[in-house]
Amino acid sequence: MSENNQEQVYTMPLIGDLAPSFKAVTTQGDINFPKDYEGKWVILFSHPADFTPVCTTEFMTFASMQDDFKALNTELVGLSVDSLYAHIAWLREIKEKIEFKGMKNIEVTFPLIEDITMNVAKKYGMIQPNQSNTQAVRAVFIIDPESKIRTILYYPLSTGRNFDEIKRIILALQKADKEGVATPADWRPGDDLIIPPAGSCGTAKDRMETQDDSMYCLDWFMCLRKDNK
Repeated sequence: MSENNQEQVYTMPLIGDLAPSFKAVTTQGDINFPKDYEGKWVILFSHPADFTPVCTTEFMTFASMQDDFKALNTELVGLSVDSLYAHIAWLREIKEKIEFKGMKNIEVTFPLIEDITMNVAKKYGMIQPNQSNTQAVRAVFIIDPESKIRTILYYPLSTGRNFDEIKRIILALQKADKEGVATPADWRPGDDLIIPPAGSCGTAKDRMETQDDSMYCLDWFMCLRKDNK
C-alpha cells in the first residue's frame, strides 16, 4: 500500500492510563494539564463547536452544576477546536441572551481550551473521522487526583450528555476508592454496596462466614452491605 493510500491511525488513551499531558491557552488563562490539577478530580470534556445548540445546553448545565462538582473536589475543563475569540464571544452570548430550562444569566467560569490545531483533541481520541474530521465528538474523560483516567464516555454529535450520570460516576468512583467497594447497577448514594469487589475478595467460604448485620450474600459470588455512611 502506498503512503498516500494508508489510512491514518487514530489513538486514544485507555482507562487506567495517565492522562496525556499538554499545555494550552484557555478562556481562564494558560494551563499545564494535568499537572495543574494534581490532587483533584477532573472532568475533561470536548464539544463539537461553539455557537451550536446542543453544546450551548451542555455548557449551561455544566456551569449550573459547577459548585456541585467543586464540592466533590472535581474541576471542569472544556475543549473545542474553535479559537479563543470564538469561545469568549459564545460564552458572552450564553450569559447575555440564552435561557434554557430555567437557567439564565449563566456565566461559564471554568476553562475552555482553544484547540485550533486539534493537537489536544487528537491526543485524547476526540477526532473520529466517521463523525467528523473537523469537529471533536462529545467526549468525557474523568481523571482522578493521581492523573489517571478512570472513565471514558463518548457521545455522537447529535446527542447531549446526561450530567446527572456524570456526577453519579464521580460519586461512585470516590466511594469505591475510599471504602474498597463496588457499586451495583443504577447505584445512588445511600444504596447498598457490593463488597468486596470482584477479584479482590477471599474465598466464598470466608465471605459467607464474616457477615455482620450490615452484610448479606445473595449467592457465593455476590455479597452486599448497607451503606452505613
